[in-house]
Amino acid sequence: MTYQEVLANARTCMGPYCKSCPTCNGLGCRNTIPGPGAKGIGTGFIRNYQKWQELCVNMDTICANGPVDTSAALFGQEVDLPVFAAPVGAMRMHYGDKYDDLAYNDILVAACAQAGIAAFTGDGTDPAVMRAAAEALKKQGGRGVPTIKPWNIETIREKLAQVREAGPFAIAMDIDAAGLPFLKNLQPPAGSKTVEELKEIVGMMEGTPFILKGIMTVRGAEKALEAGASGIVVSNHGGRVLDQCPSTAEVLPGIADAVGGKMKILVDGGIRSGLDVFKALALGADAVLIGRPFVNMVYGGGAEGVQIYVDKLKAELADAMAMCGAHSLAQIRRDMIFGY
Repeated sequence: MTYQEVLANARTCMGPYCKSCPTCNGLGCRNTIPGPGAKGIGTGFIRNYQKWQELCVNMDTICANGPVDTSAALFGQEVDLPVFAAPVGAMRMHYGDKYDDLAYNDILVAACAQAGIAAFTGDGTDPAVMRAAAEALKKQGGRGVPTIKPWNIETIREKLAQVREAGPFAIAMDIDAAGLPFLKNLQPPAGSKTVEELKEIVGMMEGTPFILKGIMTVRGAEKALEAGASGIVVSNHGGRVLDQCPSTAEVLPGIADAVGGKMKILVDGGIRSGLDVFKALALGADAVLIGRPFVNMVYGGGAEGVQIYVDKLKAELADAMAMCGAHSLAQIRRDMIFGY
């Protein structure tokens, strides 16, 4: 199959909310909740995508003519590409009946490991979701990152016990999920966490790196560092938790300047191509997360679809690097970007 064939096939089994658009830019699903669209008037998703497109790259081919290396070392793992599949949940509610969360994670985790990258897995109100995610990770020797919602401390403790048995190389929390409707008004309370509460959670990790997803300000990044997080994901939850946030591309440089080198910096939100990955790395990210396109690849082509998309990303990133004079990820610099 080709990338376009996988996407076309996804259109036959996705829906009714996601349209498997040729360009996943938030226009076709704007303010569709439930569904993959953004909150409020739907600008968050659209802005995330658009700001990456407004950035340009500075071509420079007066350099050594040699091979390009897209590989990276992240959280003790060697990956062929600095890309992770983002955590996605409530598959049937958002994307159609072909897969539930359990089946989706089972395919995604294995396919990403086979393709030389890794997947973040999602969480939900059904305890079976986390149990199945842990099982999928265990089958791949812990090659992946389970993501836990900001539940109350006891629920977090229970979920951590489940996923630690799978031996993941890192564990994440999407703290911005505090804005999701199903977390509000829970008893005991779920949602935002203080630095002291996060320190307690880090202590539960027993040495496993903790990644805090949902950071959008320098102060937020500094608090994550203070709490002991090993990494952050610059993310506004795809625009799905608060309307009219800035895009992740807009806030990434400042955050990278503040905490870069002190912790790993990942970013998501509207990243679709290897060229977008290049731009994110140039702005200071160590790696990126991509969500909805991986959903399309799984729905449209299963494990083969995931491999096709990873190959596409890798080729696009390698081409951008070669044409801008970077032969390794470490050689990608901010002055290779125009318009930030």
